[in-house]
Amino acid sequence: MTNPLFDSLVAPLALRDGTFIIDSAGRETSGRDFHAMALSFASTLTRLGLKPDDRMAVQVEKTPEALALYCAALAAGIIFLPLNTTYTTEEVSYFVSDAGAALLVGDPAKTESLAPLAESHGARFETLDRKGKGSLRDKADSTATDFRPVDRGPDDLAAILYTSGTTGRSKGAMLTQNNLLSNAEVLVKEWRFDSRDVLLHALPIFHTHGLFVACNTVMLSGGTMIFLPGFKTDEVIRWLPKATTMMGVPTFYTRLLDSPAFTRELVAHMRLFTSGSAPLLAETHRQFEERTGHRILERYGMTETNMNTSNPYDGERRAGTVGFPLPGVELKITNPETGATLPARQPGMIEVRGPNVFKGYWQMPEKTKEELREDGFFITGDIGVIDEDGYVTIVGRAKDLIITGGYNVYPKEIELILDEQPGVLESAVIGVPHPDFGEGVVAVLVPKPGEKIDLETIREAMARQLARFKQPKHIAIVDELPLNTMGKVQKNVLRQQFKDLFA
Repeated sequence: MTNPLFDSLVAPLALRDGTFIIDSAGRETSGRDFHAMALSFASTLTRLGLKPDDRMAVQVEKTPEALALYCAALAAGIIFLPLNTTYTTEEVSYFVSDAGAALLVGDPAKTESLAPLAESHGARFETLDRKGKGSLRDKADSTATDFRPVDRGPDDLAAILYTSGTTGRSKGAMLTQNNLLSNAEVLVKEWRFDSRDVLLHALPIFHTHGLFVACNTVMLSGGTMIFLPGFKTDEVIRWLPKATTMMGVPTFYTRLLDSPAFTRELVAHMRLFTSGSAPLLAETHRQFEERTGHRILERYGMTETNMNTSNPYDGERRAGTVGFPLPGVELKITNPETGATLPARQPGMIEVRGPNVFKGYWQMPEKTKEELREDGFFITGDIGVIDEDGYVTIVGRAKDLIITGGYNVYPKEIELILDEQPGVLESAVIGVPHPDFGEGVVAVLVPKPGEKIDLETIREAMARQLARFKQPKHIAIVDELPLNTMGKVQKNVLRQQFKDLFA
């Protein structure tokens, strides 16, 4: 019997007496103990009546127990459904209903709202808590740890991750055993992970970045994780001396740079910093290198594919780009309307194909057909370019494309110029309804702390560097941009805020 993901990621932990996870309080869990916890959870889930291919929705805080529940799902052949901890009861209700979940696991504090929700959809409700009486941990503590992992094949589903749903009904991306394992194998090799690595893990684990990219890579390589519940600058700085690597989103690095305690000496021993989930400003890249001597390795992935590209471990990590396609991944830039492949330097739709690409959207065959071509290429919805050296640059999302007066405007081109202007910390460019042009280009700027933005200087720079139709028709200054939990700018929120600007 085989179970590819469990056999590769979790089973080897049974032989590790050394530390696998260190939590924020400094409590250490050995590989052997973690393995036993995962198997006891798997046994408990089976006793509760869950069978292979049943769906388990999980909305809990980040703890070693939460990770063990994911590993238990792998062992039992249960399809894991991690949910953002900020989702409302109404949003959780949609996911449980849409997935036909057999079990919803939540934090004890949410029992009053989640228990009746689960019951209304015919699902069982359980809590996950380190000490809570009657929680899954409590039940697992009295369960044998000799559970035998069920037989699973490479094409069997391991997880369903729902997209954010900012442009419509959330879609459940179906990820197979092979999707996750193949990607972890590539990342271990490309990023040089081994058993000596200690990953400082401050990401959420309801997202592909924190759960699959980070945890799967560390488990496969035999490394260790410092498992922090979230990102707090002082806490991260306190733990950095014990780490060798860190995976983050751009806001992690900008916050670290804001701290005087974040010094070259503090991170001299570090091997690797990576960034993803949102674009890293070239200025942040440069500031980080000047401060620390390290060049952040930026890469590109998404819910449906895990990682697609990466800047090289050895070689030039080029600021503003996401590097090259990973081994086994094919990437091309196509005309969004015809699907024809475009030449270098010409922006178009990014399409990818490889063992990392998902199986389709849960119970959405038509949507799957729209975005997953018959030849296996996935239409990402991201606009990008490939330069003569093969580096990929993300220009923006197709849904963020602005069409003004019949001309296409890619926000990223304008944002890159705005971010270089005096006094500008960060920017976002959107299109909003315009009576004459269809859409008008609007720039939203955040000033650097203690500095002012000279709008006349900004307009002069735009006039010098951009065709007239690309120049913003309005520039707004705000205290901060709306971000989601992964640090991505919520342009849909900005579009709603400024929708009547030209009315």
